[in-house]
Amino acid sequence: MNGQFKGSKVLIVGGTGTIGQSLLREILLDNPDVIRILSRDEYKQFQLQQEYKEYTNIRYLIGDVRDYNRVERAMQDIDYVFHTAAMKHVPACEYNPFEAVQTNILGTQNVIQAALACDVKKVVFTSTDKAISPTNTYGASKLMAERLMSAAQFQAGTKKTIFAAVRFGNVMGSRGSVIPLFKWQVEEKGKITITCKEMTRFMMSLRQATELTIKAMHIAKGGETFVLKMPVVRLMDLANIVVQSTSSTLNIPSSEIGIEEIGIRPGEKMYEELMTEEESISAKETDEMFIITNSFLGNRDYAGAVASKKQSYSSHGLTPLSIEELQHLLVSENLIRIQ
Repeated sequence: MNGQFKGSKVLIVGGTGTIGQSLLREILLDNPDVIRILSRDEYKQFQLQQEYKEYTNIRYLIGDVRDYNRVERAMQDIDYVFHTAAMKHVPACEYNPFEAVQTNILGTQNVIQAALACDVKKVVFTSTDKAISPTNTYGASKLMAERLMSAAQFQAGTKKTIFAAVRFGNVMGSRGSVIPLFKWQVEEKGKITITCKEMTRFMMSLRQATELTIKAMHIAKGGETFVLKMPVVRLMDLANIVVQSTSSTLNIPSSEIGIEEIGIRPGEKMYEELMTEEESISAKETDEMFIITNSFLGNRDYAGAVASKKQSYSSHGLTPLSIEELQHLLVSENLIRIQ
C-alpha cells in the first residue's frame, strides 16, 4: 500500500465477493475515511459485519448494481470505486443470458453513469480472460462491459473521472473456482469430474488479483486494460494434485479417487486468452503486466513500460507449470496441505 487511500472514501461494488473482500482487507490498512460495501448478499454482509465489527469506517449497503438510483446514492462523495460485481458462472450465464446482460453490461453502465454524476476520481472494473474472443455469454457480456469502461473515458466530456479495467485469469480458491469444487467432490463423491484433460488455464492467486487491481487504481491514466502476466496450469495436473492432497487429509488411498472426463460444457474453451495479437499492437509491457491502451486516447507513458511486441497472450502458447511448481504454488497459497 502506498497511502493512496488514506483519508479517502472508497466504494466496493460487489464487496462481499472474493475479490471485494480481499480489496477491503488491503484498503483498510491505508486507514481510509470510509469504505462502503454495496452488494445484494445480506448474509455475506452480516458475516463481514461480524468479522470487522471493531472497524467504524465500514458502511454496509444492500443494493443491486442493476439499480441505477441505488448505485448513485451509494457513490455520493466517493473518491475511488472498485467495480467487482458480476454474474460469472459460465453455465448459469448460458442458461440465463439476459440476466448476465443486466448485471454485467447494464450494471457496468450504471456504475459509469453514477461515477460521472458524482465526480468520482477513479473507477477500476474487474474483467476476465473469457472476454477475449468470447465463446460464451459470460465472456461476451464482460467484453461489452470492458468496451463501455473504455468508451467512458473518451465520452466523459468535461468530467475528470478516470476509468480503467483489469483482466483476470482464474483466481485460485475464489468462490466458484475449481479447487474448492475438486475438494468437495473428493470428500462427498469419491471422484472428481473434469471437462477435458488437455485443457489449460491461466491461474493467479487472490493476492496477485488484489495487488493488480490496486496497482491499476494507482497508475491508471484513463481507458486502459491491465493484464497480469501469470502462470498457465494444465487442468489434469491440478486435479491430480488436489486428489493427492485431499485424500491424504482424509486418510484414504488416492487410488480410490476416480477422475472422470465429462466433456467441455456449453460455451467453454479448451484454452484461454488474456490479450489478442491486435490488442498487443497498442499495448505497453512491464516485467509483471501488459497495459492495453485505448487507441482513441493517444499514446501514454508508464514507468518501466516499453512497447509490447506483436503477440497473442494465450494459455495454448505458453508452457504450463510443472507438477512440482504447481504444488508449491498451491501450498504457498494455503489451498492444499502436504502431509
